[in-house]
Amino acid sequence: MEDYMKIEFPAKSKNESFARSVVGAFATRLDITIEELADIKTAVSEAVTNAVVHGYKGKGGIIEIYCRAVQNEIHIEIKDMGCGIKDVEQAMQPLFSGSDDEDRSGMGFTVMDSFMDDLEVISAVGHGTTVRMRKIVGETYEA
Repeated sequence: MEDYMKIEFPAKSKNESFARSVVGAFATRLDITIEELADIKTAVSEAVTNAVVHGYKGKGGIIEIYCRAVQNEIHIEIKDMGCGIKDVEQAMQPLFSGSDDEDRSGMGFTVMDSFMDDLEVISAVGHGTTVRMRKIVGETYEA
């Protein structure tokens, strides 16, 4: 049976920890390890931070998160209606940052990709960005 949840909240930096907590709480319904939970929370943090900093450029908007739990997988979709990404392939390169802020490392998508089993980024300039992630969780043993 499939289980799901959907939330939306203002695109403010202070809501990044809220998003981590909510998705983390949802993920605990699966047979999940502490390490897997930490991976999921980290990836969600990066996606929400990208939406606030790059998607809305700190000017506010709405972030939507949709999660589905299917057997031993969690599917997470984080969506903003911000400025969008001109070149997704370039933006996903390690150390690339679309921000003039020197405090940004340009590792957001790299971190998401390393902690999740699948990462897909869909974006259109002027229409926003959707980040889709999937993580297989729980111990699997082969006979």
